[in-house]
Amino acid sequence: MDSSELYLLLLSCYGKPHWWSDDPYTVMVQSVMVQNTSWKNVEKATEGIGDKLRPETVEKLSQGELESLIRPVGFPKRKAGTIRELTEWYERYGYSRSEVMAEEKDILRSELLMVKGVGEETADVILIYAFFKPSFAVDAYTRRFLSRFGYCFGCDDEIRKFMKDWLGEDAAAYGFFHSLILEHSIKKCKKDPDCVSCPIKRSCAYPEKAGTACMN
Repeated sequence: MDSSELYLLLLSCYGKPHWWSDDPYTVMVQSVMVQNTSWKNVEKATEGIGDKLRPETVEKLSQGELESLIRPVGFPKRKAGTIRELTEWYERYGYSRSEVMAEEKDILRSELLMVKGVGEETADVILIYAFFKPSFAVDAYTRRFLSRFGYCFGCDDEIRKFMKDWLGEDAAAYGFFHSLILEHSIKKCKKDPDCVSCPIKRSCAYPEKAGTACMN
């Protein structure tokens, strides 16, 4: 199956997922907060931040104030530093989504990767969900899902090429596909998978190939 067929397969099972957030800054901050923690903790921290979740407000907070607000997600010092640097990056574009979107994807990705604490996955999440740039976010769930389906990629760039070859430059499809893989991985394709009740088990290679070098 190509990437578009995989996408449609998951879409037929779970339906179109909700977009991360309509607010680009919320996506940016939450993409940092979710590192090495649960989404439940992110929601708790977001609720605590409340109406302060605005770049104009965050830039005026002290380091201690910002750390206190995001403490529920863990690693407050490190994550607060990353959020502050991301806010400074966004300020260079006047806190304007349209200004960011007018820039080339590769330039934006390079700039984001220069922010301490922003790796490739976080950069791609921000590009897709905040600014609608087609840059597929490859995470551990994606690698495991594709591996169990029988694909064997040598690196994340090969996965991105696989996505682009069939999904083209459709940022919306990238975002929805990433969310669908996450949903499927949490519900069925866990570390110890629930293959018995999996809705796509007939298309999956895992039961026949479990234990081979490509499997995770």
